[in-house]
Amino acid sequence: MRLVLWLISLALSHHGAGGFLLHIARECPVAANGSVLWFSFNFVFNKNPLVCYNDHDRLFEACDMGLLYKVAQNLAAFLNHQSAWLQHVATGRQACQSQSQQLWGQTGQRMTPPSVRIVPITLPNPSGTVQLTCYVWGFYPATVWVTWQLNGRPVGPRENNVTEALANGDWTYQTRITLLATPQPTDTYTCLAQHLSRVQPYQDEWRPGLSPGLTVKVSVAVVVLALGLIFLITGMVCWRRAPAQGYSRLSGHNYPGGST
Repeated sequence: MRLVLWLISLALSHHGAGGFLLHIARECPVAANGSVLWFSFNFVFNKNPLVCYNDHDRLFEACDMGLLYKVAQNLAAFLNHQSAWLQHVATGRQACQSQSQQLWGQTGQRMTPPSVRIVPITLPNPSGTVQLTCYVWGFYPATVWVTWQLNGRPVGPRENNVTEALANGDWTYQTRITLLATPQPTDTYTCLAQHLSRVQPYQDEWRPGLSPGLTVKVSVAVVVLALGLIFLITGMVCWRRAPAQGYSRLSGHNYPGGST
């Protein structure tokens, strides 16, 4: 490596290059099935490829067609006669293949189940319309089918079945669908998320609560009922403890609150 860098610096010094930055760039693109598409090994000068490795012919070649073409051509010829560099590239290609398969098994072939949550928003209108948003997140792979059900039956437009998943940046995805509903007190809305990680769909349910006016009425009724029960129990206790009307105490007889 030091010899190559010295040769490049010596060659560039004759062209008045001044200060420069030289680095090696290796690339290992992976296909959708986890296989390696190709392997590249390049000498890059000031962010421009100078000498590139041709993976098909297994040789180095000049890839700078500008002022440094002659330098790149000479360097490529030098590298092609260095068995150590050719072996170094071959080792890198093999490592690319093995590491990509291991990485693909841990990422591309894994199954991460989604989380599902329904969030309701009451809209300011007299009809009582509610906007239900079903959030589905944290799943992998990205394919997911999301549907709505009302009391166990499909509801909503058909396009809700296919949703566009957005990447989270951590190898997981998220999506959401929205449904406008006018719920009745006994209705149950269900969001179903079908994902490859499980045969049965993941789901979340939502039921409408009581309206503010009905909540007040129910609260008042509960308080009145509680007070009525208290008065009833108190009256029964007092009635049982009181002596019967026209009762005369006899000698040797006891009654609550009395003596022998």
